[in-house]
Amino acid sequence: MPQIKSQKKRVKTNNKAHKLVVSKKSALKSSIKAVLAAVDAKDKEAAVAAYNDCSSKLDKAVAKGIHHKNYASRQKARLAKAINEIA
Repeated sequence: MPQIKSQKKRVKTNNKAHKLVVSKKSALKSSIKAVLAAVDAKDKEAAVAAYNDCSSKLDKAVAKGIHHKNYASRQKARLAKAINEIA
């Protein structure tokens, strides 16, 4: 444990930021799974709606520095390909 007051503060703020990042990543993974579940059910309308939500979350994660832009591009391409294979 840190002894210096400012370092004690940093530990608190780092933990708070870590919890937010973990939460955002978890929500993102859940939205990706929602798209894949709709694709497995062969429900194109639900898959497209879930994809739009997921795409927005991916872009926000990149903007906030949670994920790399290539990760977001790869996921969006993978999900779009899965949706297009339904038709």
